[in-house]
Parts: sequence; structure tokens; C-alpha cells
Amino acid sequence: MATVAVTTERQDVIPEIPVPAAISGATSVLEALVAEGVDTIFGYPGGAIMPIYDALYDYAAQLEHILVRHEQGAIHAAQGYARASGKTGIVFATSGPGATNLVTGLADAMIDSTPLVCITGQVYAHLLGTDAFQETDVINITTPVTKWNYQVTDASEIPQVLARAFYIAGSGRPGPVLIDITKNAQLQMFTPAAYTKCTHIRSYRPTPIIRNNYIAEAAALINAAQKPFVLFGQGVILGKAEDEFKAFIEKAGLPAAWTLLGLSALPTDHPLNVGMLGMHGNYGPNVLTNECDVLIAVGMRFDDRVTGRLDKYARQARVIHLDIDPSEIDKNVKTTVGIWGDCKVTLPLLTALLEPRSHKQWLAQFNTCRKAEEEAVIQNELYPTGEQLSMGEVIRHINELTGGEAIIVTDVGQHQMTTSRYARFTKSKSNITSGGLGTMGFALPAAMGARFAEPDRPVIAIIGDGGIQMTIQELGTIMQYGINIKIVILNNQYLGMVRQWQQLFHERRYSFVDITSPDYVQVAKGYHIDGRKVEQREELHGALSHMLQSDSAYLLEVMVAREHNVFPMVPQGCSVAEIRLC
Repeated sequence: MATVAVTTERQDVIPEIPVPAAISGATSVLEALVAEGVDTIFGYPGGAIMPIYDALYDYAAQLEHILVRHEQGAIHAAQGYARASGKTGIVFATSGPGATNLVTGLADAMIDSTPLVCITGQVYAHLLGTDAFQETDVINITTPVTKWNYQVTDASEIPQVLARAFYIAGSGRPGPVLIDITKNAQLQMFTPAAYTKCTHIRSYRPTPIIRNNYIAEAAALINAAQKPFVLFGQGVILGKAEDEFKAFIEKAGLPAAWTLLGLSALPTDHPLNVGMLGMHGNYGPNVLTNECDVLIAVGMRFDDRVTGRLDKYARQARVIHLDIDPSEIDKNVKTTVGIWGDCKVTLPLLTALLEPRSHKQWLAQFNTCRKAEEEAVIQNELYPTGEQLSMGEVIRHINELTGGEAIIVTDVGQHQMTTSRYARFTKSKSNITSGGLGTMGFALPAAMGARFAEPDRPVIAIIGDGGIQMTIQELGTIMQYGINIKIVILNNQYLGMVRQWQQLFHERRYSFVDITSPDYVQVAKGYHIDGRKVEQREELHGALSHMLQSDSAYLLEVMVAREHNVFPMVPQGCSVAEIRLC
């Protein structure tokens, strides 16, 4: 019988390679947000962005979406979130009026360097330019108020475009980016490659090359100075350079004053913190700007509200300007040494070359100015003797009750200047306000965003009776999501800052500044938000304490003096040395 040899030859098993699943453009948007670490979106749906909202239905566990009552509320909330967290804020809006309602917030974020990625829906690509329903040319409309914008008409572009959007918004000098996505691109199916974060774009240099010779020149000027003076802005906060900045001023004993957006970068009780710059800033920082011999600007842009008349601004001083944006150096004030770079990098290099100093006599001049201001302004503002409540005493009580630990969000007007002058802060990213654009209606939605960013810190929105009425509908958002913010309305029954100017410079011709308000407490109750109205001094502290102890949103209306002005003040067209105490 024949024998059959059986051989068992090893058969290699070829693994089955999964074919990547095709996804819609809408889903790829959300996948990109998840990959970028996004957790919160502020938005309002509509027809042109409906595919993205449909896809969002399946991402509830990964992405929290907050339905606002107006798109302007969405973008201000995203600004508050970004400013409190240091992350990029996210906004969704539909085409046409949804997109155009973002423009004010984009302009605000652009001038205040707030990182945002705004995603707007757009009509089908084949309808572009036909005046289709809710079609607007959002790209050309928003070009002046965005750091970058782009219109997507094909889904395959979405991952790379969004990666670039996040990189551009958050790198270098931060700012808002808008991505407009046509409806066909949202619906289109495609097979994406793995999402890759963007770290480089040709011709875009957010991190400049540091030139050590300029660092050395600046250090030599500071070491030789007898009256050096530091001005610091929000660049210190955006650069996460608070510790580096503190080490810089402490080593050389440098008095330092803050811009409106620089507030909270340095604790307000730091011995070298000499106060606020600008039109309603402190007396000493303004007057002594025109006496210092070396002026060191860190992360600020020499705004006109800081400088007053440029031809009379610090003409005697050598100027050192540290900024990440080269366009700001020499733009308004001619510098002796310009240092282009991230202050988190440039400040330690500069500090290493400084000689330890104290400048006691120079600091004493700031203290002398402070005493004069206390006698003329501060004492009466914080401890008034008249019958009417002052805005300043409200802020004093808030300081006492919070210990400087709260995040304070202000709107725009007299209450903003008063709060900025007198609020006390111990932590950075605690002062959130609309600086360069001065947007009334900013505070209420921005406070909502700040609370989502920092749920364990008290968030207090301080708003005037004019500004609150511009975005009061966001009380509905607060109600729906149970957002625990405290709202303090300082009601002087006027558009107070305009009235102050009309009094001082227009012979008391009060033209359309007398504003009538609703019963705010009753309005709040309509939204199931508790509240109270205070008119007497003896009620104030207890009412504020009760508000802060509440475990839910609370609205406190405080009736303050009607014709009360914010001083000191640098009148428009005057030198900072011409600041008025009354």
C-alpha cells in the first residue's frame, strides 16, 4: 500500500485591515473639537448649521453645548470662558443674521486679544452669491475683525482648516478666527485621515527669534535708571508670565502700574504695584509717567486711554517695549529698545542681567501721590458720608466679603472704572472686562462663560443700568442651565459715563442719557432667579453677604448716587500729567 506523505505547511494569516469609515463634514467638525480638547460650546442653531447640530446630538457626553438667547451672548460667553480659563472659546452660529450677530464680539475679541474659534453655517456652495435665504458674505464682513477666516466648501478641507484655526487663534498674539462652512460641506461624506494638530504654518511666525543684543541694551538702561517705571498689560496674563513678571520687578525694585486688562496679573496688594494707568487711573502712575527716566512697557499697546496726548507723553524717558506683536512696537510711542517676543521667555532673560535695586526714594513719590489721591478722592468714594450710596463703597464691601478671591466681570461705564480702581485681586485671570472696544452688554454673558471655565470660584458680574438692558435676555440661559453667577446692578438712572462727559465738557446739556429701567428684581423672578433691591447703606453689607452665600444665581440692584463722577480723570486731549482730582 502506498504511503502518502502529509505535509502541514504554515499558512500566514493576513490580518484584516479595517477600512476607515466615511463620516460627514459635520461629524468631522465635532471630531476636531474633541481632538483639540474642547469641552464647552456656546451657540444658537439655525438652518444653515443644522447638520452640525444634528451631529452634535451624538456628542452630548463629550461636548457640552450652551444654548444662549442671542448670538452676541454666545460670543461674549466664549470670551469670558477664554479669559477665565486661558483656553480657546468656541462659538456656533448659523448663516445670515446668526453670523452677523457675532461681529461685535469678534471686534471685541480682536482688540482684546481673546482666542476664539467661531464656526458659522453657510448656504449651499452652489447658492453663494445668489442672495439666497439667510446668505451673507460673512468672510468679507468679518475680515477686519478676525485674526484669520476661511470658507469651507468641501468636507475634506475641514480637519486641516480647523487644526489651523486652533493654532492661529491660540498662538502668538491670540485672537478670534471664524470658519464658515457651507451646508453641502457639512452633509458631504468623506474618509478623513487621522486628525493632526497644527504646529506650523509657512510664513506665520507666532514665536519670534529673540535678539539678545536688545535684551542687553534694555538691561543696561534699567540698571542705569534712577526713576524706572513699568507699565504692564494683558500680555503678561496671555503669556502665562505672572511669576516671571513678579521676579523681574522684585529684583530691580521697579514700581509697576497696570492697564485695564493687565489688572490681576500682579496681586493688587503687592508693594511694587502702584495702581492703574490711564484716563481714570491713579494719580501717581499718570503724573509720574512724565517724570520717569526709563519707561518699560510689558505686554501693553500704549492705547490712547493710557497715553493721553502722545506729543506730551513721557517725552523725557527712554522707552523699552516688550511685546509679542511686532506691529505694536513703535506704533504709538517711539521706543529706544524694542524687544519682540513672548514675555514668558524675554522677561527671565532680562531679569538675569539686572542688578538688584530698591529705588526707595522713587517709590516714595508714588506713595506721596497716593496720599493726595486718598484725601481728595478715595476716602470719600469708599467711605462716603452723604446719604446716597457710592459705587466705590459697594466694591469695598465686595472686597471684604470675597477676600480678593472672586472673578469679577464688568460691563462698560462708570461702574467699570470704579470697579477697576477699587477691586482687589489675589489671583490672575480674575478681572474680565471689555477693554479696547468698550462693549456695553458684555458682562452678563461673559460672566456665564467665566463660570463654566471656573465652576469652583465665585463669579460676580458688575453691570450698569444701561448695559444690563442690552443682553438681559441671557437671564434665560442662566435659568436654563442653573448658572451660579452673582449679578450686581449699580443703578444711577443714567447712562453715567456719557452724562459725566456732558456735565464736564458740554455745559450739563444732558442729551438722551436719562434711562428708565424695569423692576430688575421682578424681571429676575420671571426667570426664577432670586433678587433684592438695596437703597439704604445699612442694608448693603448684609444684602451682599446674602447674595454671595446663595447657592444659585442672584441679582442685587443697588441704587447709587445719580450725578456722581469718577475721578481722577485725564480729560480727552490732555496730557497724563494734567489729570484732574475733581
